[in-house]
Amino acid sequence: MIEASLRARGPYSLRLSTRHGSDATRVAAGGALRAVYELDGRLEIADARQRPDGTLSVRAASEQSLDRMRFTLALDADHSEFLERFSRDPFLGQTVRRLRGLRPLRCATVTQALLRALCGQLITARRAREIERRIVRAATPSLDGLHAAPTPASMGRYSPAELRALGLGGPRASALVRLCRSLDLERLREVSTDAAAARLVRESRIGPWSVGVVCLEGLGRYERGLVGDLGLIKLLARLRGRRVEGWETAELLEPYGEWAGLASVYMLAGLGQGTIAVPDRLAA
Repeated sequence: MIEASLRARGPYSLRLSTRHGSDATRVAAGGALRAVYELDGRLEIADARQRPDGTLSVRAASEQSLDRMRFTLALDADHSEFLERFSRDPFLGQTVRRLRGLRPLRCATVTQALLRALCGQLITARRAREIERRIVRAATPSLDGLHAAPTPASMGRYSPAELRALGLGGPRASALVRLCRSLDLERLREVSTDAAAARLVRESRIGPWSVGVVCLEGLGRYERGLVGDLGLIKLLARLRGRRVEGWETAELLEPYGEWAGLASVYMLAGLGQGTIAVPDRLAA
């Protein structure tokens, strides 16, 4: 067992970042995270806690699983520029200041992020997580109650009908199987965000929201926002006093440029925290 003291680049709060972070592959509780990783056919557990001085104590079975945990926690994804640019933003500033240590957790595999995106299309987050958890538990091996993240190989073994039986809607199940059988999803981390997005949207069931999920949680990139997210639709409808279409949420994210993905996360967190300010010109 390896024990390491790590420090994130820039402000970082493990407690904020791991809220609602549990899934079939990891457990977030009490401000700590415990996760399993599949490495060369074996499963290894790693766990992380944050000390009062801000350093993170990480225990892992090997250097490989230590590195995987570091990626999951986004410790090297310094967002200081985002905080500096938008801490006084009239719309998002209060949320940025209050939750400045927040970074989205990443999935262990790009395949899991894609599965999450397809499960979450136009349904509640709770229902989406139930479907994702059911599929991951059926498709992957486990250690100490935690399952390995899915890979193209593990998901490509399934037929669309089998995935439908596990809860994933027909067209989305077909899209997942096609992509897992035709594309090495894990290599998308080696190409630019634009190139990865362009490849994904060739599939008819992959739209801007799904691309945003894969970029944030699979690739660890902040450029693509969660356009069409149900939470953002609700927020924009409240601001405009009318029903809105998913594509309109791009206007919420446009001011944040290359930080649109992280801005999405802060907006959704701000909804839960009650820190989203409505400018006077929109209040009516």
